[in-house]
Amino acid sequence: MRRAIVTGGASGLGADMATALVAAGYQVGVMDLDRERTEAFCSLLGNSVPLVASVSDSVAVEAAFAEFGEAPDLLINNAGIVRVGPLHEQSVTDYIQVINTNLLGPSLCSRVAAKGMISRGSGHIINITSVNGIHPAPGVGLYAATKSALHSLTQLMSIEWGPLGIRVNSIAPGFIDAGMSKPFFENQKVRDKRSSGVPLRSLGEASDITNAVLFLDSEQAKYITGNEIVVDGGVTNSVFAHLPRE
Repeated sequence: MRRAIVTGGASGLGADMATALVAAGYQVGVMDLDRERTEAFCSLLGNSVPLVASVSDSVAVEAAFAEFGEAPDLLINNAGIVRVGPLHEQSVTDYIQVINTNLLGPSLCSRVAAKGMISRGSGHIINITSVNGIHPAPGVGLYAATKSALHSLTQLMSIEWGPLGIRVNSIAPGFIDAGMSKPFFENQKVRDKRSSGVPLRSLGEASDITNAVLFLDSEQAKYITGNEIVVDGGVTNSVFAHLPRE
């Protein structure tokens, strides 16, 4: 039985990943900040362990991994936050919180996981980035910068840890009607505008990201490392489609 830890796993995209992994036969450690929500989710999920910790707290992360037991076969660094508003109006606290959660957090979790994976000689880490890390959108503060940095970190970890038996990949979601983006897409006008700008003419679903996770952790992907799978309906490649020709 394969074992996985999903950060930010008690809600949104993380909960969908955790649910699919359990259904696929994994034992899942669900790491999240909210104890009540995490324990309630795990009680319904089955074959899972609630791990209450902030990903940016190195002591709490170490304790959570120790509680899970031996190193997971798969770590999914999914926990992330965004602070919306003009970059110059955001506070230093906003900057620090986004960096700590979106970049420091995956670094700390991967560092702990890698030690156990290296001892075993195998393991896989998936970092959840964003299309914002490829083409920054205005009004999202340091979110885009942290996601771009996380992709770079993915490449670095894959180079350093590949010879030690660890694969490291990332998944960049586009306009997904789930998780942090769901409230945004409850506005029908926004849904219609965003959908019309996607080459496939629709928003993505949580399952689109989860299916990418299941593929990357399968035998079919055993020779894939250091790569970012962009799950966005083609939107990041469509810039010329939106520019006038005449």
